[in-house]
Amino acid sequence: MLQGIFKEIEAMYPEMVERRRYLHQHPELSFQETKTAAYIAAFYEELGLPYETHVGGNGVIARLKGGKPGKTIALRADFDALPIQDEKDVPYKSTVDGVMHACGHDGHTSTLLALAKVMTAHKEDLPGTIVFLHQHAEEYAPGGAKPIVESGALDDVDAVFGTHLWATTPLGVLETSKDVFMAGADRFEITVQGQGGHGAYPHETKDAIVIGTELITQLQHIVSRRLDPLETAVVTVGQFEAGDAFNIIADKARIVGTVRYLNPDVQALVIDEMEKITKGLSTTHNAECTLDYFKGYPPLVNNADEAELVLESSKNIAEIHTRNEVRPVMGGEDFAYYVMEKPGAYFFTGALLEGNEYPHHHPRFNFDERAMPIAAKTLISAYFAYQNK
Repeated sequence: MLQGIFKEIEAMYPEMVERRRYLHQHPELSFQETKTAAYIAAFYEELGLPYETHVGGNGVIARLKGGKPGKTIALRADFDALPIQDEKDVPYKSTVDGVMHACGHDGHTSTLLALAKVMTAHKEDLPGTIVFLHQHAEEYAPGGAKPIVESGALDDVDAVFGTHLWATTPLGVLETSKDVFMAGADRFEITVQGQGGHGAYPHETKDAIVIGTELITQLQHIVSRRLDPLETAVVTVGQFEAGDAFNIIADKARIVGTVRYLNPDVQALVIDEMEKITKGLSTTHNAECTLDYFKGYPPLVNNADEAELVLESSKNIAEIHTRNEVRPVMGGEDFAYYVMEKPGAYFFTGALLEGNEYPHHHPRFNFDERAMPIAAKTLISAYFAYQNK
């Protein structure tokens, strides 16, 4: 049965490409994906599958109940875009100014829709129930996964699997981990309130730029001098805003960044050190340094058995020539919330587009669309393997 399904997935490739490119031309930002959600819902309406909308926000969930008894397994795809200007020179370039699918979520959605169409034709012979989980707002915490879990929509699910079309990994390569796979991802904002003044009289001021630069330098010491070298963390400042004129000493500075970690104890250490640094500089400079720390997604920790199941079941797929267990990556992913609640695993489907080696979240990001049928085959292979577990 599975090899026949594979052939039907291959035959769906032109439709996959067409849908992906339509979605690429019409991206929507996190928590604003109303038209995309409606597009997904209309697909399931036409397909004749029961579905729910507004799940945990803009989420859409459809269910295919097979004709044979079995387990209920969710297959997840996200569908939000990013606030990035599309700089690719392609016919399907984003039509929305300043917004693009720069991470492959358009491909994830197209893949899952195609798989739903193929599997609906096998309803009577299908064991168990496939839950087609279309999630909104992966890109921006608090994200869409947590409210979907909290909605209770997945309470009857036995396991959950998901994939990311990974544009920095060659086509035909599958990557996963049997433990921590992706990092926890937090955000912080530090405000420095000093005292401005004339550029010629710095001694009469509390220079927010000088304080801010000293603060940024001390933040780098957290990883290099406070963290056990055998542990892993990232403290990155992405924004530093201060000043209005060349001859005026700034009274205020804003510093925004991200923290990535694999171990919750490391997260606690980083927060503690950041608080000490901001308090210490406040005292040293007689200024006000305020830290606002926003906890984002926790680390994504795959279940070992389900990750092994993905690796083993994918051996039936001819296009996958390499299966790797990899070290964790420091990107974040709110699929973490699903595997905190249910058995499951997340994996990368290699999608490197030769000649367009731009990373995720880049204005020229693109991926090899031939990865979509490979992803669909891997998801359904995991589904059938879990049914026989």
